[in-house]
This record gives sequence, structure tokens and C-alpha cells, in this order.
Amino acid sequence: MQEQVRWVNYYLEYCEKQKNLNDKTIKAYRIDLRQFIVFLRSHGFEISTQSVRAYIMHLHGSYQVRSIKRKIASIKAWCRFLLENALIAEDPFFHCPIKIRQPILLPRTIPLRLIEAMLKEAHKATRQAATCIASRRAWRDAAVLELLFATGMRVSELCGLQAGDVDLIEKCVRVYGKGSKERMIQLENAEVLHTLLQYKQLEPTQASEPFFKNRLGHPLSDQSVRLMVRRYAAKADPQAHITPHMFRHSFATLLLEADVDIRYIQKFLGHSSISTTQIYTFVAAAKQRDILAARHPRNKFSAD
Repeated sequence: MQEQVRWVNYYLEYCEKQKNLNDKTIKAYRIDLRQFIVFLRSHGFEISTQSVRAYIMHLHGSYQVRSIKRKIASIKAWCRFLLENALIAEDPFFHCPIKIRQPILLPRTIPLRLIEAMLKEAHKATRQAATCIASRRAWRDAAVLELLFATGMRVSELCGLQAGDVDLIEKCVRVYGKGSKERMIQLENAEVLHTLLQYKQLEPTQASEPFFKNRLGHPLSDQSVRLMVRRYAAKADPQAHITPHMFRHSFATLLLEADVDIRYIQKFLGHSSISTTQIYTFVAAAKQRDILAARHPRNKFSAD
């Protein structure tokens, strides 16, 4: 057990210092690997094909398919690392092909009218702010909502932005995605740029400081953004249940419906594989059905 814990720590150090993985990814790896080690110890198993198969069966009783696939991927990467460093004699996954079918869950998007209403509420707050503190907060909130929709970035990417990543002269933002992969997204909407400029003037920062800050001057947290989105969604529509990630889904789906090539959308979103981006084609197809059902001229007459 102690030896396997050391192997986990060795691997996590490698992930942090050589692969440059972010803290959230390393935290997820740590949880997944320690759960696996606890399972091995409680069942008297060593790392083997049999123990991997038994653990997969165990996971099916407690987790959804997506979580199971992630946990297996964590263990698989760890075992590959152990094999490469001669800490185990053979890869336990070599004779253990894994096929787990994940149901297709269509991304939940925000109706464009609701996005517009949320942005209007955010900008109304900037005009109604009575103090400098309230004005700074209102412009920050408006900038957050505008940037989520303008770029389709993940909420973690938005919270991780440094002031030097947002270039309002060149009209672009540098985003660091999963695995610290860097991508540039252009900002071409005048209102978005104006909102970011107003916020930046009210909250001047050094290039190495967080672009979005809370009232204590610390980086804005994922939870703060979720609460912010929920607050403006409630103002726009009390019945709406909106999350920050739905802006990302809406960004991709609306671009696809506007006939933007899916390969461009892949680059905007920072997906390594286009197969990840293709989930949005299902949503676009549903929209096509709605359009044809409601607007096709054949629906205007009967041949009977």
C-alpha cells in the first residue's frame, strides 16, 4: 500500500512539473488513483488485469458512465507511467479491452433571447450603480457575461485569465485550456470590447495579476461566476436554470447553426479532437427539424 502511494505521488509530481497539468486535473487524478489503491488494499489485490476488471465492475455500481471513463483513464495513464519507469512488469490494460458505451447527452443551450435579456440586465446594472464599488462590480459582471458568450471559454479558463492575457488593442484574448494548451480568440464585437475596456479602467491591474477579481482582490472563483450567472438569469427569467457552461454550448451551437465550419469551432473551443466538437451537430440537427417543421413552404398547403 505504502509503495503504491509513493508511486501515485511520484506520478502526480511528474504531471505537475513535466506535463504542466493544472491543479484541478491533478486533484482529480489524486482522488481517482487513491480510490483505486483503497480498493486494491480492501480486496487484497495487486495491480493486474484481474484487479482492473474487478474495479471496473465495482465502479459500475456507484458512478455514471462519464465518471467511470474518467477514472479508468486516470488509472490507465498511471499504469503506463509505472510501466515506462519499470515499476510494474506489465500493463494490466494490455489484455483488458474496455468498451463502455456512453449515452449521448445533448448539450443544454440558452435561447438567444434569454442571453440578450441577461446581458441587458447586466448593462442596466452598470447604469444604475450608485457607488464606485457598485460600478466596478457591475462592469465586472457585464464583462464576465460578455466574455463567456463572445469566446465560449470554460469558466475555469475565464477565472484563470491574467490581465496580460486580455489585449484590447489587438482585440484578442489568450486562453490556457486543459493541459495548459494555449489558444487565441479574437474579440470583434464593439460592445464586448467597450465593456472589457470599462471594467479594465475601473480595475487597473498588472499583467501578471488576475483579470477578474473579487471584492478582496483575489481571483474570481468558479462558484462566484455560477452565482453571478444565476443572479442575472433570475432577473431575465425567474424560471430559467442557467449555468456558465451553457454559454459555451450556446456559443458553439449558434455558430454551427450560422454555417461556421466545425473545424473553426473546434479551435475556438480548444478541443483536441473534432469528435468532441461533433456533439453540437446533434443540437444543430434538432434545430433544423424545428425550422423545417415550422417554416418549410410545403407546410402551407395540402395536396388532398
